[in-house]
Amino acid sequence: MRRILLGILLGVLLVPVAVLGWLRFGTVPVAVADPPFFQERLLTGIPLQARINREMVKSPVIQPDEGGLVAGARIYSDKCAVCHGFHGKPSVIGEHIFPAAPPLWEKHRYNAAIGVSGDPPGEIYWKVANGIRLTGMPAFKGVLMDTEIWQVSLLLANADKPLPPAAVDILRGEPAAMMMEGPEMK
Repeated sequence: MRRILLGILLGVLLVPVAVLGWLRFGTVPVAVADPPFFQERLLTGIPLQARINREMVKSPVIQPDEGGLVAGARIYSDKCAVCHGFHGKPSVIGEHIFPAAPPLWEKHRYNAAIGVSGDPPGEIYWKVANGIRLTGMPAFKGVLMDTEIWQVSLLLANADKPLPPAAVDILRGEPAAMMMEGPEMK
């Protein structure tokens, strides 16, 4: 019986010491070029999805209309395209982030969704507002107004649907379209 208790006690002490040694001596994959550590997606994905499901707004505060989608395209162009790219123009920076920033104007390999258009708008809103730790996705709460976060979220949620021509021009990264002032910008 003493040996069993001694074994349990040593196990309880040695596991934390081994983990601290692994952390202390720099063998943890922390560089973007490193391969992911064992079960990294599982360890980060489950709590992320649980938190989003608990906190996301179930229905948008605003509805997508032409003005809002064009405003969302301007916001996307200004804040998001550097990592997520434009339609037909992938981001050079986004593919060097770990995990790589998904191209939000391209179809997924495994389903017909374009970007995050398969996600509920409230989930997209949560990700834009709060960011995602350990991914390079920043939090835009405090940078963008609530209405602006909804505009870009609704734009992304509707990426698989026809968009206003002015929004499409902006999302193709056409400089002239991005510089034009719309009625809401005057």
